[in-house]
Amino acid sequence: MEIGSASGDRAGVFTQGRRWLNALPVKFKDKVADTARNIKKVGQDDPRRVIHSLKVGLALALVSIFYYYQPLYSNFGVTAMWAIMTVVVVFEFSVGATLGKGLNRGMATLLASALGVGAHHLANLSGHVGEPILLGSLVFLQGGCACVIISIVVFPVWAGEDLHNLIALNIEKLGNFLEGFGDEYFKRTGDAESKDDKKYLEGYKSVLNSKTAEESLANFAAWEPGHGRFQFRHPWKQYLKVGTLARECAYRIEALNGYLNADIQASSEVRSRIQEACTNMSIESGKALKELSLTMKKMVQPSSADSHIENAKSAAKNLKSLLKSGLWEDTDLLKVIPGITVASILNEVVKCTENIAESVHELASIAQFKSVERTVSPEKLHSGQPQNIKSAQMVSCSHVVVNVTESTMAASPSEISSAPKAIKHNMEV
Repeated sequence: MEIGSASGDRAGVFTQGRRWLNALPVKFKDKVADTARNIKKVGQDDPRRVIHSLKVGLALALVSIFYYYQPLYSNFGVTAMWAIMTVVVVFEFSVGATLGKGLNRGMATLLASALGVGAHHLANLSGHVGEPILLGSLVFLQGGCACVIISIVVFPVWAGEDLHNLIALNIEKLGNFLEGFGDEYFKRTGDAESKDDKKYLEGYKSVLNSKTAEESLANFAAWEPGHGRFQFRHPWKQYLKVGTLARECAYRIEALNGYLNADIQASSEVRSRIQEACTNMSIESGKALKELSLTMKKMVQPSSADSHIENAKSAAKNLKSLLKSGLWEDTDLLKVIPGITVASILNEVVKCTENIAESVHELASIAQFKSVERTVSPEKLHSGQPQNIKSAQMVSCSHVVVNVTESTMAASPSEISSAPKAIKHNMEV
């Protein structure tokens, strides 16, 4: 019985080993397929990473000449390996990071070379003094300059541009949430929307954790030379100020998001009273933030957002007047508190939006963003307006005051023909 059981165990082990060997090619094939899918996903998400890997390979190939080319290897020996190590250490994804690490490593190499030369000179006062100096200089120039030049010339990745786009995108995410919050909170759009349709309500969460990325990009951008739309000494610190204000707004939006699916909701009566003012505050703040984001992307003066901010502030004043009225005396406080809290947070969001706009205005002034002249498209004008505008431009006077009311806009052609007589009485020259 013991012999039979032992032989049976060996047969079982042999069978399991054979199954494992048979399954090995399948597992290897699946592993290769998974790796290929991951590489493809990385390339689709950010093609610059694929280009970065090629740039690193090019830099390594250039400095490897010192190690694999026999005449050069005869002069430098195994010390040429330090050039390859320098590429691995210095070459970074963005230009600013590469310049920063390259200069830091260069200063360290010069200092180490100076110490080495001094020690060698003290040891051999009459020996080969020029050899370590030449060796250290060539290793520095070939291990550091190759990385810097390739990083700048071959498909450069600018940290400053990434910081600029990140701040603009964060502001846009906040605007997307605020534009849809009013309808979502007051259930205007219905309850049949899927989660995919409400992804804009989750975009703000990435803004909450963007501080580290913004500070790193700002530090790297400070090393970069002027490039494209970003000139030398571009105000990168101002971007950090805008990013800080955007995060403050995101924290308040996080509080608003908590009331979308809260267990305790305001009564329908309370919601109906504050619905118009809160919706206007949310929508106008969202539009203002999206306008600020768009003007940052285009690097133009952000004057287009001012009207939305004024509308949001006007809605906030109306809400304050409503809250000070006596409409809440006979209402249960437990049903009032959630709605009042949402209104209070929205009021803070309006203030945050105004602060962000002021900061973006300051950035546009320091960075000298382009100014855009507003023009009125002919499609938006009434049929008889272009001729009236043309004739109005022919009037030459130092000061004209014209009063236009809604009744004037809806007047008949006979009444419009008599308008010049009335204008004469309202004209001050």
